[in-house]
Amino acid sequence: MSRVGRKPIPIPEGVKVSVEGDTVVVEGPQGRLTQRFEPEYVDVVVDDGVVRVQRKGDEKPYRARHGLYRSLIHNMVQGVVKPYEKRLQLVGLGYRARLEGRTLVLEVGYSHPVRYPLPEGVQAEVNDVRAGGVEAEIVLRSPDKQLVGEVAAQIRRIRKPEPYKGTGIRYADEQLIRKVGKLAGAK
Repeated sequence: MSRVGRKPIPIPEGVKVSVEGDTVVVEGPQGRLTQRFEPEYVDVVVDDGVVRVQRKGDEKPYRARHGLYRSLIHNMVQGVVKPYEKRLQLVGLGYRARLEGRTLVLEVGYSHPVRYPLPEGVQAEVNDVRAGGVEAEIVLRSPDKQLVGEVAAQIRRIRKPEPYKGTGIRYADEQLIRKVGKLAGAK
């Protein structure tokens, strides 16, 4: 049996988990999240302050979904208690970011500012850093782990880190592999 799938998910105080047909609903102080599951493969049972995911067979499709749905529900329970956070750094001379309502405006070396509308459920914060080559830091928060990761990836895609100088938008904990430039005058 899956080591991940068989672990029960404890429900913290202030969080309500319910199963409505083929949907798990998790409500907490940070919001409300829903996740569909495939009832032909797994059962989701809520009892005694824990959530259990039980598979209905031992074939590969059943085993594959067992740990998956347990992880998704666990991430939902954790997210409604303490939102997930992704930090992006803008590295480059004159690179700036600012918020205009629900729109993130990025000045990252193009001839025009790039506008990125934030989806519902994601909060952003822009910090002016100006230390160690970092011009600004964008902090994204959301109870939905997948959504905050996807938004961070889309923002990073606007100006990926460049391998020679290291300029661009990068994750705060990202390790870049820098390339050596041309050696001028070497014969």
